[in-house]
Amino acid sequence: MDFSNKRIVVTGGAGGIGVETCDAFLQRGAHVFLIDIEADRIAAAASKLGHSPRLHTISSLIDSPEACAAAMHAATQALGGPIHALVNLAGVFEPDALDPSGRPAYDRQIAFNLTNAYDMTVAFLPNRAQDEPTAIVFTSSIAYRRGGIDHPAYSAAKGGIVGLTRSLSRKLAPATRVNAVAPGVILTRMTDQVIARQGNERLAQIPLQRFGKPSEIATVIRFLCSEDASYITGQTITIDGGMTNA
Repeated sequence: MDFSNKRIVVTGGAGGIGVETCDAFLQRGAHVFLIDIEADRIAAAASKLGHSPRLHTISSLIDSPEACAAAMHAATQALGGPIHALVNLAGVFEPDALDPSGRPAYDRQIAFNLTNAYDMTVAFLPNRAQDEPTAIVFTSSIAYRRGGIDHPAYSAAKGGIVGLTRSLSRKLAPATRVNAVAPGVILTRMTDQVIARQGNERLAQIPLQRFGKPSEIATVIRFLCSEDASYITGQTITIDGGMTNA
């Protein structure tokens, strides 16, 4: 999986899985454009990644078509050419109140877990490489299959990602392959509270008897963007230690 001179855009790149994903591509020679919200987290991610000269960053909410278009334009300028792969990891995870006062949380879950994936795709299309196949990888979750008890909006958004993946895999073929990953309980900041409240219960449901590591998601994402996955599109790859199949 050689990514020398390949240009990769990673949203949510300063998160736990995001940093490992950027590192996975950088290790194989890629030029990476990291998009995230908080400047401090971006700086910490860049430091962890050794301030690689092949890493470029920007702070953006990617919360509108215009913001996504601006971020993608910045990526092509910084990386010096069209983009070979878009990896959309940006997202939020919060419980639903299931009352009228909780509607803003629902709106945030849909906007930052589903709508941004659509808008980033629209921004990617005119900026994708034309001389070779390209790839998109979205982030779903096992919540789309099991249904998060306290997270119906999050579960709905992640189910929407699966539908988007399937639709775009047909629409954009053969030039662009579109797949998704559906992580289980992964050791990141996003899952800290879940593990603190329900860690033993969740662990008992996982045949591999441990929580996942961010790097174990990152390497699957890298594979899906590589020529080794050249005949894979429209798929959602579950990475959960066997949790949903046990």
